Amino acid sequence: MLTITKTLVAAIAVSAVQALPQAASTLATVATPSSAIATPSAAAPSPDPEVQAALFRDLFSAPTAIKRFQRLLTAKGQELLSGDALRNLIVFNFNGAMPAKGALGGATKAANIETFPILTGLGISTTLGFLNACGINTPHVHPRATEFLTVVEGEVDFGYILENGLVAAGQNAEVAGTLSKFEGTVFPQGSIHYQINNQCKPATFVAALNNEDPGTSQVAQNFFGLNPDVVNATLGFPKTIDGKNIEQFRKYLPVNIAQSVDICLKKCGYQGGSPTGNSAGTPSATPSGY
Repeated sequence: MLTITKTLVAAIAVSAVQALPQAASTLATVATPSSAIATPSAAAPSPDPEVQAALFRDLFSAPTAIKRFQRLLTAKGQELLSGDALRNLIVFNFNGAMPAKGALGGATKAANIETFPILTGLGISTTLGFLNACGINTPHVHPRATEFLTVVEGEVDFGYILENGLVAAGQNAEVAGTLSKFEGTVFPQGSIHYQINNQCKPATFVAALNNEDPGTSQVAQNFFGLNPDVVNATLGFPKTIDGKNIEQFRKYLPVNIAQSVDICLKKCGYQGGSPTGNSAGTPSATPSGY
């Protein structure tokens, strides 16, 4: 538990520095594969909210699975849709992942029940994560799904904490390791878990989840959203982060995906978001492959 606590505090502390005004950096650009940029594809138009709501009402009321597919993929149950009308319903485009506002560490893009309605009732969803150099997917929980994550480019460190009682009191309960290209691991449903790219090149992962609506709860951000007295009583340290100054501190909480740990930034030649140009493999202004 000590290690995960250090990770949380480190991520928060680093984000506090990065939330301050600084020169724009290409590390903050969207991390998408160069091959994706070079390959044009028809993107589905943004759905009209009323049309989307009507679609889900129709899908949820279907008495059988085949009726659900019929309502989604056919013209009044007579013939399949064709062309872009069909493609936009059966092909999900993971290109163009956009980072959260203020995030520097990378971006994720998820195919779930909301973004890809054909998943309704299928019990599966997928997220692609693009981690920049030193990027961290901050500790979070999926309340309704187990996740199987596979690295498809680069190297990713990970860790997770299961429910209470795994080990004796006072012992380290964090299950942690490193994944290289084409290696994977599982994060059991409800576990607190994270991924960090501690390398100077971008990394990409694919996460499959056994629920079309897995949900995500960011641990640090949501914890500090609790009643300040509860936060203060729970932490007990450090005294500079307590109920007395929680409102002041809250604005510095890490945006997912946050830029990660100082030691990695220094190793990769970044200071304040800009490369320093050291000779030990410093990443270029535009990270390789992105």
